[in-house]
Amino acid sequence: MKFRRQAAEEVSVNLTPLIDVVFLLLIFFMVTTTFTKETHLSVDLPEATGEPVENQPDQIEILISKTGEYAVNAKSLVNTSIKTLKTALRKVSKGNNKLPLVITSDANAPYQAVVTAMDAAGQLGFVHLSITTQEQSDKDE
Repeated sequence: MKFRRQAAEEVSVNLTPLIDVVFLLLIFFMVTTTFTKETHLSVDLPEATGEPVENQPDQIEILISKTGEYAVNAKSLVNTSIKTLKTALRKVSKGNNKLPLVITSDANAPYQAVVTAMDAAGQLGFVHLSITTQEQSDKDE
């Protein structure tokens, strides 16, 4: 018996068919894909219309100036502490935390002043809370 070593065949991978398939897929995606440029989204915003109500329930309004000072129902507070704000809110609401509470701040008011007002309202248990912002007029500056 003669056992001869036979030359091992070289293992190779032919990439030519793979490149052809990738090229065909690339052409397919390029031909079937459409690109559009959207400049903006069209959004239908809700609109509110109504007539003024004569018997509007009482509400409490906290005004925050651009310097962070508070006014509760147009009465300025002596300092900006949460304790003073809570005392003024208790006095104006007479313990009724179901009254609507509106926090209106200047557009340039410090965020901490708004957070403090929200914190005071939450600690007193107000359930109807609205937060608004208004621009400072030129004559007030």
